[in-house]
Amino acid sequence: MGTLSHAAIAPRLAALHHHRASHGLSHPSSPSLRLPASNGVAKKSRVVFAQSKSHNKDIDFSDPDWKSKFQRDFERRFNIPHITDVFPESVPIPSTFCLRMRTPVIEDFAGGYPSDEEWHGYINNNDRVLLKTIYYSSPTSAGAECIDPNCTWVEQWVHRAGPREKIYFKPEEVKAAIVTCGGLCPGLNDVIRQIVITLEIYGVKKIVGIPYGYRGFSDKELAEMPLSRKVVQNVHLSGGSLLGVSRGGPSVSEMVDSLEERGINMLFVLGGNGTHAGADAIHNEGLGKMYWNINIDSVEGFYWVPTCDNLIVFCRKRRLRVAVVGVPKTIDNDILLMDKTFGFDTAVEEAQRAISSAYIEAHSAYHGVGIVKLMGRSSGFIAMHASLSSGQIDICLIPEVLRLH
Repeated sequence: MGTLSHAAIAPRLAALHHHRASHGLSHPSSPSLRLPASNGVAKKSRVVFAQSKSHNKDIDFSDPDWKSKFQRDFERRFNIPHITDVFPESVPIPSTFCLRMRTPVIEDFAGGYPSDEEWHGYINNNDRVLLKTIYYSSPTSAGAECIDPNCTWVEQWVHRAGPREKIYFKPEEVKAAIVTCGGLCPGLNDVIRQIVITLEIYGVKKIVGIPYGYRGFSDKELAEMPLSRKVVQNVHLSGGSLLGVSRGGPSVSEMVDSLEERGINMLFVLGGNGTHAGADAIHNEGLGKMYWNINIDSVEGFYWVPTCDNLIVFCRKRRLRVAVVGVPKTIDNDILLMDKTFGFDTAVEEAQRAISSAYIEAHSAYHGVGIVKLMGRSSGFIAMHASLSSGQIDICLIPEVLRLH
């Protein structure tokens, strides 16, 4: 879809040349496309591919034991703190995941629903998922993501998500709260709905929504919103947030005071980059250990990294038995270890309208050029996927640094 001046593109590509590539793309359907050079002489464009290279500068690859050290460091950084690490006195109880929610196989369970012994739907705490499943024999292979210059195969494992056989919160004693912070994102109501339904499956009866983000913790005029399956049944059919959103809010100590006063012991925070940045600022002050965001169900006794890690730190300091669950909210799809963030598909789909309009405008003009700038907060997932989806893009520039050849 049109062209950009070579003088403008060249410095950008040169700067990208020295860094790691995650993905690169160009549009090979225009072999005759010519880019004007800075000296006025037209240059024929060529397809640009991206090559990955090692980005672990702190690793001594001459050390024969570097692979084991890397794996140990990876396991340390992505270790999941268990509730018993904070409260050793916690006693596990059998899961309250309701049997009536399970669909039996008629021929196997003709007499009724399966018992706990017959149903094998729980996840073992030691289950792991292999993070990368492709073995790249060379760093020049398309899409190769290598740790060392020789692209050595290194297994990287993360915890498997799912219901556990033992839990650490009695559902009848749980008061769960949901809060949506920051800006709007497609799918917010879907997430709220599913959290409520899942909590009810476990037998939790007291579920509330905190109105208008963190503001709802301090503003006395904003009352809690009781939530149930009946309340959220059709909420996913509408946009926005059932609970409302806001930016900013009270201090961390005020929020923890509010949690304690309300008797909330399970908090689900739907937040984005801004809230994470605030959490990181608190963490950098040395208030506590960072909890990594791994997709483990909190009701089974694991803490997630919340969008407000500082809440966990303060709750720990006060010895409050509160599980804070962080749900990453971003349309940019730039969260580590996640295949896709909610709202991303909608962003890519909506981008098609702008791309189509620009294409028609440029195609209708003599030597027309159409330029579309998409959001992404320093990540090119929306731009890249929108370009591939439209099939009308000649050049896609993404902020990820590339090594070009």
